[in-house]
Amino acid sequence: MWRSLRSGDWLDERRLAVYPAMLLALTVIAVVATLAFAQGRFDANGHPLGTDFSQVWVAGLEVLRGQPEAPFDLSRHIAAQRAEFGATTDIFGWHYPPLFLAPAAALAALPYLQALALWQAATLLLYLLAVLAILHRTEIPPWRVAIAALAFPAVLVNLGHGQNGFLTAGLLGFGFLQLRPRPMLAGFCFGLLAYKPQFALALPIALVCGGHWRSIAAASATTALMVAASAAVFGVDTWIAFIHSLATARSIVLEQGGVGFAKGQSVFSAVRLLGGDVALAYAAQSATTLFVLGALALLWRSSADVRAKAAATIVASLLATPYCFDYDLAALAPALALVTARGIERGFGPFVKTTLAAAFVLPLVARPLASVADLPLGAATLAALFIVISCDALRPDGEENGSNVIFRAFRLAEFTKKSRLTCVADATFSVTSPLSLCRVVVRRIDRSARAIAAVGGRAKREDW
Repeated sequence: MWRSLRSGDWLDERRLAVYPAMLLALTVIAVVATLAFAQGRFDANGHPLGTDFSQVWVAGLEVLRGQPEAPFDLSRHIAAQRAEFGATTDIFGWHYPPLFLAPAAALAALPYLQALALWQAATLLLYLLAVLAILHRTEIPPWRVAIAALAFPAVLVNLGHGQNGFLTAGLLGFGFLQLRPRPMLAGFCFGLLAYKPQFALALPIALVCGGHWRSIAAASATTALMVAASAAVFGVDTWIAFIHSLATARSIVLEQGGVGFAKGQSVFSAVRLLGGDVALAYAAQSATTLFVLGALALLWRSSADVRAKAAATIVASLLATPYCFDYDLAALAPALALVTARGIERGFGPFVKTTLAAAFVLPLVARPLASVADLPLGAATLAALFIVISCDALRPDGEENGSNVIFRAFRLAEFTKKSRLTCVADATFSVTSPLSLCRVVVRRIDRSARAIAAVGGRAKREDW
């Protein structure tokens, strides 16, 4: 079993054909059933269709009414939601920067159901096109790629929430696709992601360490232009209100788990779900963020395949922030597609296929298992995926790394491009397994202990 998990042979052609089709059927049935039993703007349980999208649409209404600062006032925003959807409706906070008020206002110009349908269809199409573009040069037929992309359980999660995961995935996918051929266009895509400032930790480090200065310039210019435009249209007061609202969002959403720790997929949420206090959660998240960003910087300084670097960056973006929820896992789609494209071309390394499969089903099981059994699979799976992608990226094509075992354990040989110390180690020590190395060390310690004991015995006899 372990050998099968390591090689990924269990994921054969039959399973690759059947499992996505089953998940897609589940998605279609869930969507059709929700719409069939809906009553106007509400589902069978009385919740607004598209749940989270309802507050985006209400925020757009507030803008159209000449109150662009209202979404940042939690009490006013809640009152506006209840006025539109009833006193018992679900309520949500507005946690986006003012630049996201523009698409919200544009959508609010339409009736709610039409706005929801347009938002879902347009962003889902962008998501699907990004995945198809990543895999279009592989041997996989486009129709099978489309089935797998739509069967990804994060699609169902996003459709249910009316969230922006499709938009995030599409911009990340096209951004990394255009990074080399059209760096300015890639920077434009990355700049548009400014509505998700919590994901701005990993991406700048990747671009800087990779030397993609034109993309950095384009992303910076795009972000600056959107900030300036939003300040000019909606007023500087909206940015001041946004900054003041961050403390409330951090306290209610993150620390107190206002949306439920089971919904969160970050290390912070995992610690809180398991009963850890806020200080411990911040410490664990900070340690994870520092490790991930450091490893990502080293990876981008190496000569690894750019597709693996891009995939690792996407996963790192989710791992490095405490604000990561189940609908954000849609961003994994371009990462999984990038690793798949590289694996088809160069071969899959140890545990790559198994880890990809685990990440694929993660959005389906993460929140239910966290709710029922307090199992934080999200953070653990993301961490495993990041480690496997990074290690596989540094694996020479078709062969095992030949560096000394100690250096191979930490992949230092690849990060330093065969430093002089590594070359000396390779020439001095033979390549051996960790178990054999441990046996050698134990034998040498035993010999040394016996020699010391013998010398001590002679010294005692001479003293006598």
